[in-house]
Amino acid sequence: MNSKINSKAIMITFMIGAFFAILNETLLNIALTELMQVFHVDAPTVQWMATGFMLVMGVLMPISAFLIQWFTTRQMFIGVMTVFLIGTTIAACAINFPMLLIGRMIQAVGTGLLIPVIMNALLLLYPPEVRGRIMGTFGLVIMFAPAIGPTLSGVIVDVLGWRWLFITVIPFAAFSILFAFKYLQNVGEVTRPKIDVLSIILSSIGIAGIIYGFSSAGEDPEGFRSITIISIIAISLLSLLLFVLRQLKLEEPLLDVRVFKYKSYARGVILFVLVIMAMFASEIVMPMYLQGPLGYSAKVAGLLLLPGALLNGLMSPVMGTLFDKFGPRKLIIPGTVVLVGVLLFFSNINPSVPIWSFVLVYIVLMLSISAIMMPAQTNALNELPKNLYPHGTAVANTLQPIAGALGVSIFVSIMSQGRSAFIEGQSGPVTEQIMNDAMTNGVHHAYWFALALGIIAVFISLFIKKAVAPDFDEN
Repeated sequence: MNSKINSKAIMITFMIGAFFAILNETLLNIALTELMQVFHVDAPTVQWMATGFMLVMGVLMPISAFLIQWFTTRQMFIGVMTVFLIGTTIAACAINFPMLLIGRMIQAVGTGLLIPVIMNALLLLYPPEVRGRIMGTFGLVIMFAPAIGPTLSGVIVDVLGWRWLFITVIPFAAFSILFAFKYLQNVGEVTRPKIDVLSIILSSIGIAGIIYGFSSAGEDPEGFRSITIISIIAISLLSLLLFVLRQLKLEEPLLDVRVFKYKSYARGVILFVLVIMAMFASEIVMPMYLQGPLGYSAKVAGLLLLPGALLNGLMSPVMGTLFDKFGPRKLIIPGTVVLVGVLLFFSNINPSVPIWSFVLVYIVLMLSISAIMMPAQTNALNELPKNLYPHGTAVANTLQPIAGALGVSIFVSIMSQGRSAFIEGQSGPVTEQIMNDAMTNGVHHAYWFALALGIIAVFISLFIKKAVAPDFDEN
């Protein structure tokens, strides 16, 4: 690595900015009920604070590859953090819900562009033989920040009020910008490819529609039986198909989907998507089950899930170091096998299961995920040549919110249908016991589907090989 590049200062800059931008994703979730009361809005309206955030991030991910090639590292990082700071300030000063939502969406612009910028820079800064450790260290921020978000949010809201969720972030965002002005250096080259407006339109319609359609399906009582939702999803899929076909024809594509020609990349990204879906199933379905048949409050349910979430983040650097030493197979194959075992346990869960065993198995689940996600993604990116780094990171980051939306909607829909089918099969009055049994039945159905995804993940992991990276051109 070139001695003129202070990689440690760059890494610290990235971690400070990323921590508070990513923390912001989950910081607001626990405050949604209070925001409904303060601004006199209903649940579907306030949910746009989360859904809209995910939509904006998803739409911006494909464009990130283009922007990274148009602006320097310093311009991109300082620019997106400034946008994030502006959005945070607007939200902190909000006098009504539309103003709060606008601030939140501006925040999403900064957060959505930040991760691809950082990942691309890290790929350029560090050679393949140490990327596992570096990506693992950065993964600590990515996983740790959202894990502590709900708990930290609960304390801030109870003690200071919802507005402080934004006020608290402002000085740290400002500090990261000032730190970047002093220490952040440029890595990579500015090539400035041509702008293809039609590609931007097609990707925006496709990704926004997919995320919105599947998110709505999870909330709508009719689910996938709704003509409106089916129409939105169909139009979105058509837009994405046209987008992909156009990228294959362009000399300078907005998002080069040819990255999937690299086998290690394709397998790694598919594995990453499957695990994301399985993880979202547990993060959505399990809290509902804890608060339903098991009878725990929302705060207690969050605390029961917290050890696993924290350990998942803390193990990221460890898994990165092991990845550099042993390669992907010795982590990913055992990780997927353990994942299947955990999903099998959850597919048979019932209220009589001791809570300590539930917490322990959830910790094992998050450990297995940490052994799969970072190694799979890093190994995938290692195979790409330098010119495809922006596109490889953009594709992976684009698929993450899509996989999340798919996971939430599919698992919630399966769980709801399983619960309804159980209730319909009962005779006589619907008692609380029957409702709890119905919920258990719905959770079983959801985890059977998750188990199927886990088995596919095991199959794919058997074909994972250590990526043969192109010659690394050190800065």
